[in-house]
Amino acid sequence: MFDSLQDRLQSAFKSLRGKGKLSDADIDAVAREIRVALLDADVAVPVVREFIANVKERARGAEVSQALNPAQQVIKIVNDELVRILGGETRRIRFAKTPPTVIMLAGLQGAGKTTLAGKLGRWLKEQGNSPMLVAADLQRPNAVTQLKVVGEQAGVTVFAPEPGNVGGAQTESGTQSIGDPVQVARDAVAEARRSLHDVVIIDTAGRLAVDADLMQQARDIRDATQPDDVLFVIDAMIGQDAVGTAQAFLEGVEFTGVVLTKLDGDARGGAALSVRSVTGRPIMFASTGEKLDDFDVFHPDRMASRILDMGDVLTLIEQAEKVFDAEQAAKAAEKVAGGSFTLADFLQQMEALSKMGSMTKMLGMLPGMGQFKEQLANFDEKDIDKIKAIIRSMTPAERENPKIIDGSRRARIARGSGTQVSDVNQLVTRFFEAAKMMQKMAKGGGLPGMGMPGMPGMPGAMPGLGGGKRAGARQPKQKKNKKAKRVSGNPAKRAAAAKAETQKPTGDAFGFDQGGAPADFELPKELRDLL
Repeated sequence: MFDSLQDRLQSAFKSLRGKGKLSDADIDAVAREIRVALLDADVAVPVVREFIANVKERARGAEVSQALNPAQQVIKIVNDELVRILGGETRRIRFAKTPPTVIMLAGLQGAGKTTLAGKLGRWLKEQGNSPMLVAADLQRPNAVTQLKVVGEQAGVTVFAPEPGNVGGAQTESGTQSIGDPVQVARDAVAEARRSLHDVVIIDTAGRLAVDADLMQQARDIRDATQPDDVLFVIDAMIGQDAVGTAQAFLEGVEFTGVVLTKLDGDARGGAALSVRSVTGRPIMFASTGEKLDDFDVFHPDRMASRILDMGDVLTLIEQAEKVFDAEQAAKAAEKVAGGSFTLADFLQQMEALSKMGSMTKMLGMLPGMGQFKEQLANFDEKDIDKIKAIIRSMTPAERENPKIIDGSRRARIARGSGTQVSDVNQLVTRFFEAAKMMQKMAKGGGLPGMGMPGMPGMPGAMPGLGGGKRAGARQPKQKKNKKAKRVSGNPAKRAAAAKAETQKPTGDAFGFDQGGAPADFELPKELRDLL
């Protein structure tokens, strides 16, 4: 969603690179570019005006004028201001001291409240809670049925005592409302206490536009249930209308937090940068797709980092921790170091990676990937499926020992996987290359963790996707220096030379000893903990 804004900001920063000192004219020019980028992204004008004023004031201060790299300081200032207008700190759900915690969803029709209810319920269940969804939208046709389906997919209990509007005849007012949504919400809280559900998520009705009936019903449900959090669900693709809609709901139901949906769309994304600043309410969650797991807590600092193309490695690590088993990862690391990593192990790693979501999204979380947008956009997820199909078409013996895969076996594997023999050849060849590289890194030939099989998507490490040298290519032989060292005939000089030889450092020019470990070097504690 923020691709356009990201490109415009990167273009603005290019003019600063290489300058040892920034003049007022330089700062004004960059501020002008940033202003145009934000306005083009549909960010509200008052928000843009305040943002630019803060950036210019700080850019003319001592933190930039006295900096060794003023351009980087300006980028840091822009990042800080983005974090500030996005909320500053991550806001969590307010859990009630005495269960159940009541969460009410409010917003316009089409914003994605019903689907979001299922996503939030699934997320809370993963956190160890026992949520219950409440079908209080009795107005939209088949809204109750939709919530039941979503709840079943999420594995969450749904409280739906009323069928709601099932598409029958309409009244003179043009709507059909079966049952009382306020009573449904009130009964749901009582049922949650009885059945020991600790979280109640109330899905309320919406309208195509803000009106008095919508607000009155939302207020009645709020007053009847006294929710701990009222979440305003807003479509991130509605642009400038986001501000007016958010202000109307703030006055109507006094929501406590915002949830952005459809962040995977191709709109300009100004809503995300405007709503929080205008309403003063934090963005708590973000929905990025149709699947139930396309949902996560909103982190202002991480979102600002993505907008500035600095990546979101923390989210990537958190997603990896969810799907990779620590014990299995340790065993895989031992196999890599021992040279016994097989295609069966590789298939297991590929399956785990698939559980993390789209490969394109994962790669997009790496810093600097904004310059590879075209390649990421053209990346075909089916290539991953092709690799899996090839490995699955092998016999257990072939997966354990790919060296036995001769020409006839490769032809059979290609037929079984629906691919070409050249695809099988490429996979097997690159697997051997990757195995050698990872084994070398695991033994100290590279940075710790870089050869872990849990990250086969790194360039050159994924068979069938990465690059690398041709398997079996001969390496140039090093010439041996057969010439013996000259020894001085002077006993004093000979003793001094021997002493100097024993005091020579045993490491290479980079400070690494012969075993591959750094000489007199210790990693920072934070990096050691991460590795």
